[in-house]
Amino acid sequence: MQILRYLKNNPDPGLFFSSQNDLSMCAFCDSDWGRCPISRKSTTGYCVFLGSSLISWRTKRQKTFSLSSAEAECRAMTGACCELSWLRSLLKDLKILHSKAALLYCDNKAALHIASNPVFHETEYVPSGEQIVDVFTKPLGKEAFLTMKSKLGVRDIHSPT
Repeated sequence: MQILRYLKNNPDPGLFFSSQNDLSMCAFCDSDWGRCPISRKSTTGYCVFLGSSLISWRTKRQKTFSLSSAEAECRAMTGACCELSWLRSLLKDLKILHSKAALLYCDNKAALHIASNPVFHETEYVPSGEQIVDVFTKPLGKEAFLTMKSKLGVRDIHSPT
């Protein structure tokens, strides 16, 4: 209901896609280990940027119960990696060369150690306070929500530039 109320009272947010993007791809992923009070399942979320433009995002309740925050985060990383792979394939089909490794940001050091295979991706630590995808996986206060919304590139599309 909070999301619907927010959308009703804020109909103007939109995404801006700059023509000056460098086409580097990065993703932020996160999980809220076992927050559902009924099933104790985690919610996974990720968002993907092409340059400074948000191009893909998802939030989803995990299908299975995770025994640790690292396991829940690894599942989030898996979803983000699948999306990054698909987007790289899409760019290739569109004849857009993307030779750089995509960066994946995660705020769980144990999960980063588990995923330390650098062959297809680079994974880096991001402090929890800078984890953009928290807006998809955790209830945030107004100030944190507005900060993360700004970092996602959501702007009032009806206000003068």
